[in-house]
Amino acid sequence: MKRVTGIGGIFFKARDPVMLRAWYQKHLGIDVQEWGGAAFTWADAEGKPTTGTTIWSIGGPEGDHFAPSTAPFMINYRVTDVHALVSMLRAEACNVLDKVDESEYGKFAWVIDPEGNKVELWEPPPGQ
Repeated sequence: MKRVTGIGGIFFKARDPVMLRAWYQKHLGIDVQEWGGAAFTWADAEGKPTTGTTIWSIGGPEGDHFAPSTAPFMINYRVTDVHALVSMLRAEACNVLDKVDESEYGKFAWVIDPEGNKVELWEPPPGQ
């Protein structure tokens, strides 16, 4: 089983998220949306659109979405079978958080890497 198939999202905190979003928009051309981030659509080697997006988002310093990690970022990795991967990671003695969230956006689970960074595992819903 392939474990990670791509990057689903990059999320990070900023002291001044509004200013930082504007900087990325002005200087790097990132199409920052009202919700605080951008969705990069995927393309094949010829530049033709394919199914999938990578989310990029800057949030404020408050909140505990990255907890128990104290890092100012979290990377979301796409996976094909989150339940199977979580089982394998537990068998390998990794620090896997107890819950798997399931919603219309897919299935989400989290593991803490050896440096204490929270890593999000995402199985997209069918068709994405």
